[in-house]
Amino acid sequence: MEQLIPVNIVVADRSYRIKIKPEEEEAVRRIMKEVNDKIIEFKTAYAGKDLQDYIAMALIMYATHPVTSGGKAQAEVGPFLQEKLQKLEALLDEQLK
Repeated sequence: MEQLIPVNIVVADRSYRIKIKPEEEEAVRRIMKEVNDKIIEFKTAYAGKDLQDYIAMALIMYATHPVTSGGKAQAEVGPFLQEKLQKLEALLDEQLK
């Protein structure tokens, strides 16, 4: 069985605990920083929306763009990112009910 480590990630000022492979930690933290930066960018551009709207906009934008703002291709992270985004979406849905 794979060795997983617990990591706390923050999305829109909410903390979530996930388990990941140790070698994925740096990529996860970088991705979450980009997602949070996008949430802030959308808050600035589209004032008056609900926080869930900003989160959804940021995650959809990030998931549909194969290249990050830094210009590095995310092909090797693709399946990993998709799985994590689905789990994150489920957690957000659960919290927002």
